Amino acid sequence: MIKSLVYIMSLVINSLDVYYGKVQILREISLKVDHGSITALIGPNGSGKTTLLKTISGILRPMKGSIKYEDKEIVGLQPHEIVELGIIHVPEGRRLFPYLTVYENLLLGSYNKKARERFKDNLERILTIFPILKERLHQKAGTLSGGEQQMLAIARALMAEPRLLLIDEPSLGLAPKIIDTVYEHIKTLKESEKITILLAEQNAAKAFEVSDYVYVLETGRVVREGKAVELIQDEEIRKVYLGI
Repeated sequence: MIKSLVYIMSLVINSLDVYYGKVQILREISLKVDHGSITALIGPNGSGKTTLLKTISGILRPMKGSIKYEDKEIVGLQPHEIVELGIIHVPEGRRLFPYLTVYENLLLGSYNKKARERFKDNLERILTIFPILKERLHQKAGTLSGGEQQMLAIARALMAEPRLLLIDEPSLGLAPKIIDTVYEHIKTLKESEKITILLAEQNAAKAFEVSDYVYVLETGRVVREGKAVELIQDEEIRKVYLGI
């Protein structure tokens, strides 16, 4: 007798409420992220995108709701425990150590035991993905260009061997050509590295370009969702978020 296979989503969030002090930021947020997909969160500044990523990674605690990663409840886990599960967060603004070298920043990315044991192999693989960082390996991170710093932030996260990568505002402060380069790397992570990605992005056009599924957040709520190729045809979405 052949046993049926049970498919488990990478990430499932149900009815999430999150507060900063007494101010409610997220309201009844529910979403799903499929294995091997790029899922985008779009919406204006202050819509709750960053708060949601911080809550998934354990930096913030929800007042109510559930976050399950591969069918395991992670609400209540410490951030380092969530990292051990393979959920790695690339924060808004890169948050590099500017006075350390590129190599030292990458070394700090390998803080969990398994990643430390494979540091040399991971470093070689990641410098193949980001060859510009190989040229800058002994340069201080603070002297890199904005695009190079964003690549380093993603590369540092990859050193922790993520299975689910949370990327917050990867295009922030970058020139259009550099944004294109960063997003080419993001597509490579999905296609070649088989990493599941949840990204928050104000640049809706780039989000739609690379994503399989899109959630639209406004004032802490999911107001629209759908497959990227379908949602981008919606007249209101095109007008409000794409300016066309």
